[in-house]
Amino acid sequence: MADPAAPRPGTAPQNGRWWGGRAADWAEIQEPQTQTAYAAVFDQIGLAAGQGYCDVGCGAGLAAQMAAARGARVSGLDASAPLLAIARSRVPAGDFRQGEMEELPFADGAFDVVVGFNSFQYAAEPAKALGEGRRVARPGGKVAALVWGPPEGMPAAALVAALRPLPPPPPPGAPGPFALSGEAALRALAAAAGLKSVTVHDVASPWFFPDRATALRGLGSSGVAMRARDLAGSEAVDRAHGAALDPFVQPDGSYRVGAVFRWVTGEA
Repeated sequence: MADPAAPRPGTAPQNGRWWGGRAADWAEIQEPQTQTAYAAVFDQIGLAAGQGYCDVGCGAGLAAQMAAARGARVSGLDASAPLLAIARSRVPAGDFRQGEMEELPFADGAFDVVVGFNSFQYAAEPAKALGEGRRVARPGGKVAALVWGPPEGMPAAALVAALRPLPPPPPPGAPGPFALSGEAALRALAAAAGLKSVTVHDVASPWFFPDRATALRGLGSSGVAMRARDLAGSEAVDRAHGAALDPFVQPDGSYRVGAVFRWVTGEA
């Protein structure tokens, strides 16, 4: 019988493959849909010039690029080599590394600010991953984890849910896009990671696509979509996304989809 206390296998190999499958489309179309939320987090934590900034699950580096524009000294980690290549091109002076969130390759107390944008819910052990974020923050430094807001009534949640019928269901306890969306779950995660002075905030960051083809490219570039594509095929993924997009088409053929994100902030 497996030891329940034993570390769970990391998620970086499979997530790196899925999230890097269409890295250019993710960076060009889908990643920018969340930049309003990135800016809100930076404003709330007071990200300032000269601060050491670590982005856990940095993706293609858009948030890191925004942090660098504010004068922060940027580092980041991600599972996907193709996404990291884009991040390095966006922030040439940044220190970007590939690896697992539960084993950050940075020294204790190395950063003033540590963030994870839509990343910790994909860790095999989210509390351990966020605890690593606390470890690499200086004492009193800010640690923030942004996740999806509650899916109930959120238009964008319909686009995520559209893929659920395609792949086989994940095993019990597997992480998912909305695993940490409840405020109680997010506060419990922060407490388990040892964060202090915890606060929770919401921000609207609506999605916009100029046309259907762009929307399908963007939505199809996520790791969730790439996993479904592996199992059900590209046509099935595009068909599911297309049907879910229909309610959001505008008279000019563009698409506007409401989305809400939630984040927890604490001190190390």
